[in-house]
Amino acid sequence: MVMNHMVQFVKQLSTKLSPSMYSSTMQQSEAEGLARLRQIQRELKNDDALDQPLHSVPFIVFDLETSGFFPDKGDEILSIGAIKMNGVEIFEEKKFYSTVQCKKEPSGDVLSLTGLTLEELASSNPLPEVLHDFYDFVGGGTLVAHHATHEKRFMSHMTWQLMRMPFAHRIIDTTFLTRVVASDEPLVTLDECCEYYNIPITTRHHALHDAEMTAKLWQECLMRAQEKGFSTLRDIYIYLATLKK
Repeated sequence: MVMNHMVQFVKQLSTKLSPSMYSSTMQQSEAEGLARLRQIQRELKNDDALDQPLHSVPFIVFDLETSGFFPDKGDEILSIGAIKMNGVEIFEEKKFYSTVQCKKEPSGDVLSLTGLTLEELASSNPLPEVLHDFYDFVGGGTLVAHHATHEKRFMSHMTWQLMRMPFAHRIIDTTFLTRVVASDEPLVTLDECCEYYNIPITTRHHALHDAEMTAKLWQECLMRAQEKGFSTLRDIYIYLATLKK
């Protein structure tokens, strides 16, 4: 009988304390995440990847699956996938993948395209937590994406809206290199690029699988760029600038 009263007392005490303890823990975690991101952004100002040898640049190739194309009109990030590289080396064991809890239910077409489910999204972490984890994974690396305008639009919007901080990372579009190493080929979609370089196409529109395929595409392009005599990203920027004249 005494034991039952004790158990009940502990449950009541836990119920009373848990919300405030949870809130305090969440606030501390958020503050630590913001401090870490500020530190990363300070480091980015002093570490310009443009002049690093291509074979030693730390790249993070990533992909977003979203509910639409316009974050300023309410479209959301549904999942983030990424994989690390150093120069042309792909680190298969260094991957990031997370689905994201959404505020608005995605359309059936989007769910069908991405293979995501409402149950999966509902049980996921909210975007602020996912972004903190993603930035921890990225660190001061240089981001790469296929058709990077889409990724940059969402990352810029969400980072500012949720953290009140600018999106400071350099992000490179894969076409930056395909214009150099395959300028005569009409390569647009990720599927077309993968077919051209004989990269196996796995599950499309899954953030991690798309990031992995994009990493292999980036690897192929980097190797060919180095074979053409380019040694830094700045070399390539300068070359592309001469083509516009």
